[in-house]
Amino acid sequence: MSEFGIGIEVGAALSWMKSSFSSSNGECLECATVSDGAILVRDSKRQTGPVITCTPTAWRAFVAGVRDGRFGA
Repeated sequence: MSEFGIGIEVGAALSWMKSSFSSSNGECLECATVSDGAILVRDSKRQTGPVITCTPTAWRAFVAGVRDGRFGA
């Protein structure tokens, strides 16, 4: 397995979550939190694909931007 930058291996026992607003078309993101507080984000269709790592501060700013409509529809 390959590591993705923070010492967590892809496939490690993480609790990935998907929004309850996700549609059944498979175009969703999944998120997991690791012990140091980092938030991991992946494409639900590519569960062994690339993972984006966010700090808690960056994640909160992203979520606030989504809620405020800053990224369009």
